[in-house]
Amino acid sequence: MKVSIIGATGYAGAELLRILHNHPQAEVVHITSESHTGEPISAIYPHMRGIYDQKLMSMKEIEKIGADSDFVFIGLPHGHAMAVGKALADTNVRIIDLGADYRFRDTSIYEKWYKVEHTHKDAKRVYGLAELYRDRIKDAKIIGNAGCYTTASILALAPLAKNHLIDVDTIVVDAKSGVSGAGRSAKLQNHFPEMYDNFKAYNVGGHRHTPEIEQAVTDLSGEPCVLSFTPHLVPMSRGILSTCYAKLKAGVKPEMVDAAYEKLYGKEYFVRLLGRGGYPSVKEVRGSNFCDLGWHIDERVGRVIVLSAIDNLVKGAAGQAVQNFNIACGFDEKLGLDMVPVYP
Repeated sequence: MKVSIIGATGYAGAELLRILHNHPQAEVVHITSESHTGEPISAIYPHMRGIYDQKLMSMKEIEKIGADSDFVFIGLPHGHAMAVGKALADTNVRIIDLGADYRFRDTSIYEKWYKVEHTHKDAKRVYGLAELYRDRIKDAKIIGNAGCYTTASILALAPLAKNHLIDVDTIVVDAKSGVSGAGRSAKLQNHFPEMYDNFKAYNVGGHRHTPEIEQAVTDLSGEPCVLSFTPHLVPMSRGILSTCYAKLKAGVKPEMVDAAYEKLYGKEYFVRLLGRGGYPSVKEVRGSNFCDLGWHIDERVGRVIVLSAIDNLVKGAAGQAVQNFNIACGFDEKLGLDMVPVYP
């Protein structure tokens, strides 16, 4: 399959290139950057020397990109993918957007949280969280890749919501991310002296991944979900640990929780169950497409606490995009992704 990457110089774009290099069924034909047009990608990312020395083109050449591609991956900030989607709407090119533009069925929710007008409301899109929506992903024209915090949190909560084991209006998500999740652009708050030996929350009560988690939990449970989500930055480059709390419904036993996780994920390669009492760690998934899950029952207060660890640039972005690509092409989902985590 011939693939192109729009916005290849962000961290997610670079990670896509790393993964696709070892994908036996993918050929990268075009890569773009508006800030580095005409430069070789290896000048931006020297670790790609001799592996990718292609020159970056402009996304203004979208007609040529579309004519040469079977799939286009979009690694742009929110608000920009819609123009690409509209430009390719009447072609056979299929799109996987790593941003937020195609994640929501209700575009008014997108507009409320992202403060941008949605200009492609009629797009035929599906939500790209592979383990939960693969039947829809198979034939989708546009796949809205799930976000990083959301992937970790939704995978943690899905068995509980799907099996009606929790009161969904009691969910609290407390998540910590490495700084690469904030993107490659220079920002004072992510400057080394600001982050080193530091740990801080941000966007409390207003993070844009909140409605994405609520959308999935509502889907799975059939009950309207409004939850509390607080993200934090940790002084590490990669990784997300999401700690999810919820009140168990009356009569729910610990064994019922165990069974729900085993039923949903027991045959999933990329979701590794550490079981009740397990403690996932970001270092154990680094550089991989795995999501490690462990859960604890606090019987004193009637709550379940689920811990979820992913690499935000792989399972939370580029790896998930390739997993969705594999599903859409009818390939083995592990193709190009069957790598051992990097440790230590």
